[in-house]
Amino acid sequence: MRVHKVTIAALALAAGLSLTACQNGDDDKAESAPSATSSAAGGSTGSAGGSSDGGSGAGSSDQGGGKDSAGKTSGGQGSTAGTGSDANSKTGKCRTADLQITASDSTIDGDDDLSVAVTLKNTSGRNCTISGYAGVDLKTNAGSLSAQRTGQEPTSGVLKNGESVAFGITYPANDSGGSGVRITGLLVTPPDETRTVTLNWPGAASLPVTEGGGSPVKVGPIGSAGQGG
Repeated sequence: MRVHKVTIAALALAAGLSLTACQNGDDDKAESAPSATSSAAGGSTGSAGGSSDGGSGAGSSDQGGGKDSAGKTSGGQGSTAGTGSDANSKTGKCRTADLQITASDSTIDGDDDLSVAVTLKNTSGRNCTISGYAGVDLKTNAGSLSAQRTGQEPTSGVLKNGESVAFGITYPANDSGGSGVRITGLLVTPPDETRTVTLNWPGAASLPVTEGGGSPVKVGPIGSAGQGG
């Protein structure tokens, strides 16, 4: 009887321990559940981090926008290039090297003074502007003689590639019966230039000797002798 009671007590104790173990297991599960929840919360935080990554993605989108903005900046540079194109297309002044310069006798019977026309042809391959007075000097046996301006108002204009413009030089005829001042050459410097072209003088061989001051030779502005192709 005592053995039976001990056995029953042992069984009861074992059952109690088993029950306690189950309860502890449940408790562990209960504790692990919050851990899982915490892990889920961490996942939620990770999701928030993912959302933050999404923010980075949005940032990437912003960077993409930056690319678009960069594209717009490129467009601005293109516009600037256009402006540069406008700057390049802006017509510059005609330089001596751009011009083929020739001189010819243009005296018309009945005129009081004799005249020479100096023609400037644009051979630069581009359009250029030219206006004002050219520098004109006659080479003579008595030295260089500078022409005086007529005082006509000069007009500015574009000289297209391949086109020509002319100005006139007027001078008195040598009717004195003497040899006068012999002309040996013509020097022409286009407006706003320093490079001079030397030409043969196509007019009368001499000028009358003058005792008064001033030059008997006059030069008109660019365009004063007409314009040709």
